[in-house]
Amino acid sequence: MRIVIVGGVAGGMSCAARARRLDETAEILVLERGAHVSFANCGLPYFVGGEIEDEASLLVQTPELLRTSLNLDVRTGHDVVGVDADAQCVVVRTSAGEERIGYDALVLAPGARAARPDIPGLDSPRVRTLRSVEDAVHLRAQVEAGVRRAVVLGAGFIGVEAAEALALQGVETTLVEVADHVLPPVDAEFGWLVAEELRRLGVDVRTGVAAEAIIAGDDADVITLSDGARVIADLIVLSVGVRPDTAVFEAAGVACERGAMIVDEHGRTSLPKVWAVGDAVASTDPVTGICRPVALAGPANRAGRLVADAIIRPDRARPIPQPLGTAVVRVGELTVAVTGANREALSRSGIRFRTISLHPNQHAGYFPGAAPIRLDVHLREEDGRILGAQACGRDGVDKRIDVLATAMRAEMAVADLIDLDLAYAPPYGQAKDPVNLAGMLGTNLLDGTMRLWDARELDLVRKSSLILDVRGDAEVVEGMIPGALHIPHTQLRERVEEVRLAAAGRPVRVMCASGVRSAIAHRILDQSGFDSASLSGGMATLRAVLADRADQVLTVPRLSRDV
Repeated sequence: MRIVIVGGVAGGMSCAARARRLDETAEILVLERGAHVSFANCGLPYFVGGEIEDEASLLVQTPELLRTSLNLDVRTGHDVVGVDADAQCVVVRTSAGEERIGYDALVLAPGARAARPDIPGLDSPRVRTLRSVEDAVHLRAQVEAGVRRAVVLGAGFIGVEAAEALALQGVETTLVEVADHVLPPVDAEFGWLVAEELRRLGVDVRTGVAAEAIIAGDDADVITLSDGARVIADLIVLSVGVRPDTAVFEAAGVACERGAMIVDEHGRTSLPKVWAVGDAVASTDPVTGICRPVALAGPANRAGRLVADAIIRPDRARPIPQPLGTAVVRVGELTVAVTGANREALSRSGIRFRTISLHPNQHAGYFPGAAPIRLDVHLREEDGRILGAQACGRDGVDKRIDVLATAMRAEMAVADLIDLDLAYAPPYGQAKDPVNLAGMLGTNLLDGTMRLWDARELDLVRKSSLILDVRGDAEVVEGMIPGALHIPHTQLRERVEEVRLAAAGRPVRVMCASGVRSAIAHRILDQSGFDSASLSGGMATLRAVLADRADQVLTVPRLSRDV
């Protein structure tokens, strides 16, 4: 059997390696357009930033190593420009000309190309993407040559990592994002936390604006923005997203949806003997049902392995799982991670959901270095099934999101999180891990023990309810919702009638710093006959939701009486 694989890196090379381990007799050809067939794509920003020092470290495998270790015929500089499905061959363009290579099984792993918006001047030599080893080497060389000012267009994961890398190298960096917050895959309040950390690193973050033109100059380029601003740059990194690199294969008859190849549960395309994996393949979101490509290395690697199984031993092949889109990024001293659907995707899909927000420490509070993790979990309203989660903090973030991604794959409901038996010791966690706590809060919400109000409801709540702030005096002086009644939670039981008088029949909406004390206060009020609810995530969440408006909305209060 001859297996021809178009494209290397994650999906293509994992397929090739698995196929060889299953069949020593197969002839396996890997055709790669570029110079490198197996490189650390996700490590490129860290090479630009100098944390990865040696360019050779980016090369995971070379054609020579792959030939000697796995007997793979890897051919770089081979650009597949056509597929003849009837003749079962591909047309390949090389420096020596064109040739036709036949196949018994064809695997398409072409990946994605950097999107290039219609911006005048985008062909400036100062514009570069960050998609290849060559890109990273060029950017690193520019930094070492003394580039002073850089603009990164696009604040997705790669754009944010590129901005961080440049800032850490002392380059004056501006990050431009057309969406209203950086890292559009996360909810807006998490994006605001990331933007604040980027600003701490010295990055000039500009959201809600787009680049309209790039004006080339002798010494630098000028980028004009949609808000009228002009930014000078010696270097411009284009990172506004990617598009499946499928034009050749769609022209050959592979069915596509919005440019992404449609495959079945085993990776088969609409053409016989042709499979596809990786960034160029459409995947169905297991939460929302939306069909979209997922440009992540993990799903590509796993799909490549399973496609090899489907080719070599189809009777035993497992189906390719629908990827949840689990991802993590470091920004300065913060880590941000996400799995499943975000708030916007759930709202667009019409799914009825609730969100719980909590801020537990990553390990025991009495152990040195304890710091909060901001954790949001989206739950299906009718049964508590976990639909998505996001987390942000200085430590322990990836661990919790990985647990929640596993729970989602197992189709767990939030109550099941209470029972997870997670490792505990003071330097690593708490006896009630943040994931366990999410299960407890979510269960209390769904069974009615807890009622929550959302920070996004602030304007409506201020008009219709009494807001009760149960933080301590030292906390409220940092900012309080105008018109709120302040009673520390330790005094609430003896001052319940004061709340009743101030509420005058209105609902009471309680808040504290993170939601713990307001939950206690809610239970007191609920059992005293009040229409009560606790602010999910407390002031920590409210400030993130208000973002740059927080200091305009919050005021310094008059403190409660001493008792």
